[in-house]
Amino acid sequence: MAFLPTTKKEIENLSWDSVDIIFVSGDAYIDHPSFGAAVISRHLEACGFKVAVLAQPNWKDDLRDFKKLGKPNICFAVSSGSMDSMVNHYTAAKRKRNDDAYTPNGEAGFRPDRATVVYSQILKSIYPDVPVLIGGIEASMRRLAHYDYWEDKLFPSILLDSKADLLIYGMGEKICEQICRGLFEGKTIEELKQTPQIAYIERGEIEESKEYKDCYLPSFEDCLKDKRKQAESIAIFEKNSNKFNGERLIQLYPKSNLKVVVNPFDQTYSSKDLDKIYELPFERKPHPKYAKRGNIPAFEMIKYSVNIHRGCFGGCAFCTIAAHQGKRIISRSEDSILKEIKQISQDKDFKGYLSDLGGPSANMYLMKGKDENLCKKCTRPSCLYPSLCKNMNNDHRPLLNLYKKVRELPYIKKAFVGSGVRYDLFDSSEYFETLVRYHVSGRLKVAPEHSSENVLKAMRKMSFDQFIGIKKRFEQINSKYGLNQQLIPYFISSHPACTIKDMAYLALQTAQLGYKLEQVQDFTPTPMTISTEMYFTGYDPNTLKKVFVERNPEAKKNQNKIFFWYKPENKAWAKQVFAKNNLPMPIINKKR
Repeated sequence: MAFLPTTKKEIENLSWDSVDIIFVSGDAYIDHPSFGAAVISRHLEACGFKVAVLAQPNWKDDLRDFKKLGKPNICFAVSSGSMDSMVNHYTAAKRKRNDDAYTPNGEAGFRPDRATVVYSQILKSIYPDVPVLIGGIEASMRRLAHYDYWEDKLFPSILLDSKADLLIYGMGEKICEQICRGLFEGKTIEELKQTPQIAYIERGEIEESKEYKDCYLPSFEDCLKDKRKQAESIAIFEKNSNKFNGERLIQLYPKSNLKVVVNPFDQTYSSKDLDKIYELPFERKPHPKYAKRGNIPAFEMIKYSVNIHRGCFGGCAFCTIAAHQGKRIISRSEDSILKEIKQISQDKDFKGYLSDLGGPSANMYLMKGKDENLCKKCTRPSCLYPSLCKNMNNDHRPLLNLYKKVRELPYIKKAFVGSGVRYDLFDSSEYFETLVRYHVSGRLKVAPEHSSENVLKAMRKMSFDQFIGIKKRFEQINSKYGLNQQLIPYFISSHPACTIKDMAYLALQTAQLGYKLEQVQDFTPTPMTISTEMYFTGYDPNTLKKVFVERNPEAKKNQNKIFFWYKPENKAWAKQVFAKNNLPMPIINKKR
């Protein structure tokens, strides 16, 4: 095995005259299946293409980094990296972060704001005749008109600003292969526009599709004039993201006489496809050129983790997973998972501890509808909210069998579940008892997110009573097996529909449950989620009813601050807030 080339010298060492595809990424090059750049690049390599990786190129100088690997024979593939570059760079309060987990030594400043746009524009200026494909989470969640929190305004599709030829949204291995193969065979971008799971700009008349039905969204100009239109647009987008047979979405840009077209999700991706990805010859570590610069925090966190599936049917309003990975669960086979664990065990530094055996939601492995024909007709955004779908087969036995096989491996001391667990999905107490007994590393993360029914409705989250029930069960299991473990809940402040009174009551309830929590996430509006568009428009996109939104920076800060009422510097202020909202000052219930 060997790393993909990253320099001209490495290309020459392979005796290549040129490369077919250059993958440009905002992350450092980590050849591990948890990183999109490595997955796409390795998959294209397995398809017979010569692939090079241009990681974190310097965009501030004479742009020599963008020229050093030469002109690719087929195309450039561009991604901001594993994170949206704006989320990577800024806090919810829009303060600049001083670190970057995807860079050696955690150093900031090695990728630009709006990295996908910057990289793509540079490449099109240097190589105007070479196709540029954009993808990854940043491009995927900007494929249509969207609210941008950092500029506080509605942005057009990223295709307009980036000048890219095509956008591949979602998990794009197979689609990227189809596009690259088509270009290699001499097809034009125009001839590839019927490919599923892509978005593109149409400058003329839209050719009628034999494969897709068309759905016109409100135009960009209409959405600029009327926020209610933008709310409608996002509701249509989400509905189609969840449909098995989605429609081709078309959004007009009348002033520029352009149209953005988004083809439906590719529904052919299977477990066998996912298994093949994990069989690719990953080095499973960062490129050696970073050795002297220090560890890459994101890699250190996941290097001994194992992803068992893709997709999530939770449908949380603030989450990007369904719109990016899809609602359908695509699970790896047991054999594939066990092979990867064996490979991990051969690492000289591995001590027998897996940091995570999970996925977007840890306990959705192999789950699907009992009658999949019903699923194909369904447009419901969540299979869990407002209640578990009656058609969902939420049997945890396959996952329990997998856990058991992993525990029995001679080279595994502990396999922890570090991903979040959906406790509104448990079909029996057996799963939770097994999880708590064998697979918790001292702390189990869950996400009730709030306690107010009004806020939970906006979030599409289960009742807080379910968290209270699972906390009681967690303590019973700990007591039964003599364990000393913690159940750590995650909460969000300033989400649409949330008031300072809601946060004060949440602070009171958590104190009554014995919590003195050290973290609450201030809501960050990220592109094209329902919550974000709710924040921007003031409407619930699905009902078009008005929703309270706290936009005042000081008031948002106070919603977060009241959660830390117990800090000496906050106590006097907090006492006034609780009194104003007819609530008692919290007291930590140490008996809970």
